[in-house]
Parts: sequence; C-alpha cells; structure tokens
Amino acid sequence: MRRLTLGLLLLRATGILALLLLLWNPVTSRAVPGGDRPLVLLDASLSMTGRGAVWRAALDTARALARGGLIWRFGDRVAAFDSTTPADGASRLAPALEAAAARGGPLVIVSDGEITDRAALPADLLRRARLVVLPRPGFFDAFVAGVEGPRRGESSDTVRVKVSYGTMGKGEGGRGLRGTIVVSTEGRRLASQPVTVPDSGVLSAELAFPASRIPHPGWSALDVRLDGVSDSEPRDDARVFVLEVSPQPAAVLLAAPPSWESRFLARTLGDVARLPLRAYAQVEAGHWRDASTLAPVADAVVRRAAQQARLVALVGDPATLGGLTASLPGGLLVWPTSGGRDGDWYVGTPPASPLAGYLAGIPWDSLPPASAVMELPADTTAVPILQAQLARRGVSRPVAVLGERRGQRRVTLAATGLWRWGFRGGASDVAYRTLIGAIADWLLGGGAGSGERFTPLTYAVANGLPLAWRWRGKSAPQDVALTLNGPGGARADTLHFDAGGHAELRLAPGTYRYTAPGGGGGGGSERGLVTVETYSDEWRPLPPALASQPGLGGARRESLALRDRWWLFAIAIAAFAAEWAWRRRQGLP
Repeated sequence: MRRLTLGLLLLRATGILALLLLLWNPVTSRAVPGGDRPLVLLDASLSMTGRGAVWRAALDTARALARGGLIWRFGDRVAAFDSTTPADGASRLAPALEAAAARGGPLVIVSDGEITDRAALPADLLRRARLVVLPRPGFFDAFVAGVEGPRRGESSDTVRVKVSYGTMGKGEGGRGLRGTIVVSTEGRRLASQPVTVPDSGVLSAELAFPASRIPHPGWSALDVRLDGVSDSEPRDDARVFVLEVSPQPAAVLLAAPPSWESRFLARTLGDVARLPLRAYAQVEAGHWRDASTLAPVADAVVRRAAQQARLVALVGDPATLGGLTASLPGGLLVWPTSGGRDGDWYVGTPPASPLAGYLAGIPWDSLPPASAVMELPADTTAVPILQAQLARRGVSRPVAVLGERRGQRRVTLAATGLWRWGFRGGASDVAYRTLIGAIADWLLGGGAGSGERFTPLTYAVANGLPLAWRWRGKSAPQDVALTLNGPGGARADTLHFDAGGHAELRLAPGTYRYTAPGGGGGGGSERGLVTVETYSDEWRPLPPALASQPGLGGARRESLALRDRWWLFAIAIAAFAAEWAWRRRQGLP
C-alpha cells in the first residue's frame, strides 16, 4: 500500500512541477554556429589601387577566406563580386555590413582600413566580423582639396575663386615647400599665384582673373592645379571648376535699399533660373554699388544692365524704384518691401493660375508666415497666384499676381518675410525655391534658361562617384536620352529618373557636353556641361580607421523559452494521466 501511495505522490509532484516550470517560463540561450563558408566583404574603393596598392593581395586574401563562398564588393555601393579594378570613389562599409548581418553566418571584411563612415558602423556587427586589414605604405601627398566661386558671370566680370590646398602623409615632404596655384582652360593660363605648402593640413588662397580671358562664352571647365610640389600621388593635384560666362547678364536684381529679402532672392534666382545674375544695391540715395563686391557703380551702368537683361527684379522702396519699371523690355519682378500691414500672414493653397502646376504639392500649412503685406493696386487683368490670411482668419488677400502688358510679363509680390522660408531649410526652402523658379520660368516666357526638364545637381564630381540629376519639368519624371561628347567621342546614354525625380549617371573621368532633344522650351534641345574629375579623396594617404581582429567566428546566440520545449508539456500530461489511470484501477477517487 505504501508503494502505491508513494507512486501516486510522485506522479502528482511531477505534474505539478512541470506546470510550475511552464508558468515561470525561464529563458535560456545557446551558441548557434553560422556555417562553414563565410561571407567576405571586399573593399573595392579607389584607395585599393592608389599609391602602394593592395588590391591584388586583397583579392587573393578574399578568395582564400571565402573558400568558394560568397564575396561582395563595397565602396560607394554594394555589388556582386568580380575581379575588375576598383572604381568606387568612396569607402562606405555600413550598407554592406547591414546587408550581411541580415544574411547571417560568419563574416569577413578585407580592406585597407581607410573607411570613411567608421562612426556609423554598428558596434555589435563590427565585433562579430573578422577584419583583415592590409594597410597601404605611408607616402607624402600634396593635393587641391576644393575650389569655391561663382558658377555664372558675364564677360565684364572679375572671377574670384578660393582654392583650398594642403599635404598629408610622410616621406618626401619637408618644411617651407613652395608651389604655384595655376588656373587654366583649354591650354590657356588664366591666373597663377605662388603659395607656401604646409607640412600638413589645409590652407586656402584666393585668385582673381577677368572673365574675358576665357576663350569663348558659355560653359567652360577650368583646371585648378597645384604645380611645383613633388609628391607621390599626382592624381589629386588638380580640381575642375565649371563656370558659365555670358556676354551680358541675363538677369539683374536692383535692391533699394538692400534687405534680407533681396539677399535671399539673389541667391535663389541665380540658382533656380540657371542664368547669369548681376545684383546692385542702393545704400544711399542715387549711389549704386555692386552687391557682391560693394564697388561703386554709376547709375548709367545700372540702367544699361537692366535694359539689356531678359529678367529684372526690383526689390525695395516703390518710390525709389518706380521710375525704372516703365522702361524695361524684359520680364519684370516687382517686390515692394515697405509700407505694408504688419502681422502674421499665412499663405494658403494657391488659386488656379498659370503657375498652379508648379506650386502643387507644397505643404502650405507648414510654412512660416509673411511679416507684412502691401496693398496691391487695382488691376482687372492681374491673375492672383498666391493668397494669404492674417492670423489664418478673415478674407484671403492676394499677395502675388501676374499680368502681361504690351508684350511685357510682370509679377508683383506684395508679401515681405518670405526669405524666412529659405532660411528655415527643409520643406520651406524647397517651397521658396519652387516659387522663385516658377516665377522666373514664367517671366522668361519659355526662352533660353527656361523650360528645362532636368538639370545636374552638381556640375563636377570626384572620380568614382555618380553624376546626380534632378527632374524640374512640369510633367511626371520620365527617362531622358542624352548624347554625351567626351574624351572618347560621342556616346548615347539614358537618365532613368525615379519617382522622386532623381537620376544618376556614372562616367569615366573627363569633361562631357551633353545634349537632350525635346526640351528647353519651344521644342529645342537642352545642353550643358558636366565633368568627372581625376581627383578623389581616396588617393590621399588617410590613416586606417579599422584594425585587424579575429571576430566571433560567425557564432550567434539563440534564445529559447521553456514553453518552446514540447517535451515539458508531454511530461505534465503523462504524469496527470498516469495518476488518474492508477487511481481508477485501484478504485480510488
């Protein structure tokens, strides 16, 4: 009898213990092997083929470590493996590392260690990977870091560029090195300036030359070079600066007096309209100055420039600028900035107008308010393009109208404080640029500089990086066929724009003049110039950002809860079922 009682107690205790463990549900972890063959990430940036190249050794190392498994190339992008010479102009590891982590398994990275996004690498993923770093030998390098200056001007202008130059590395360098910054185009020297090259770091120098020295109007590629310094890597000794020169200014801005409104308008108008712009400011009555250099300018020169321009913007006091409006033949933008009613004027959804298609999609409710609104003169022929409400209440008032008289197109903006849209950045800056671009396009009437479907985001890119383009047409983005004339002659290519209006094109180093039929307004062709430089940051002897490490061998931890173990449920059920059957057999309740 004791045996039967003890057996029943053991069955009951076993079932209750199993239930308690299931209620508690402790979690354990275990190491899970990642497999035999690792995934190898191979650095395919230009630095692998630069001075002291390690590409051949890295290629052999990657093949040996992969053992027939997968190899991915990384640099400016992540790509499938091939043994061609690296051509990417950046060393970004983060996208490849994240893609490899999603795959799982052992991970090996083969690189020279010169990674540009070290701070963006997830620490846990980096610890897991095995790092094989093949550092390049140190060397001395002098380079031109960058060139800044105006992208457009007229033939009577003086072009001023700021050139940043410096040195890096050790070996052949020394103190007190002398060199010369030379600016040239098509074999013609435009300017030169002796400079002292630093032992390390970057300095800058300013050079000026008359735009009339450039051989022909239109777009030109200027070669800005550091000469006279012996270094081990000549491919980063020069940069290319793209400049457009026109016989006369296509757009003129007159500010009397100058203000934040005129400053932001001048910056944006020259950019979005892609026209040479000359800005003049009247600080004192009757005295004009060049807005960029503050040099005095005669009143006759200002009036002559306005007479020759295809687009004129008058910003400031209407009484001061009123005498100019009647005598200008080109498109006219009038923007009075005094005498308005102060308050928070919120611009709302625009009414139907010739510019409504340009302005569609702007988040008007999120834009900062205008600070004042001027009273517009009564004009039954004017078409409102923007309206605003004071404090979002009451009747909307037109704050921008357009009209056409005797063949002259004219737009009047009656709101001040719109410069805050551009100052705020983000969606507000896009709204400001869109508004100014739409007004400029309408004022130009579909002529030169107007009606472009697409434009390059940058005119020059470093070696190994793609040229980026933005869709600007009124219709939805569509593919555009290009004819490119470059170092290898003419070639055909296609810009594939995505839904956001962005496209990329990868080209070999060189200067390319492109032509696209069917744009430019009036069914003409769109033309321009872009260049891919020989220069790249990858040529410099950067200090390695990574060091070799063994990694974790691809092992990962797997968590497992007790309720995930089926056999514990089976024990509980079996214990209670056996106890019940035993009791029934013995005639017990």
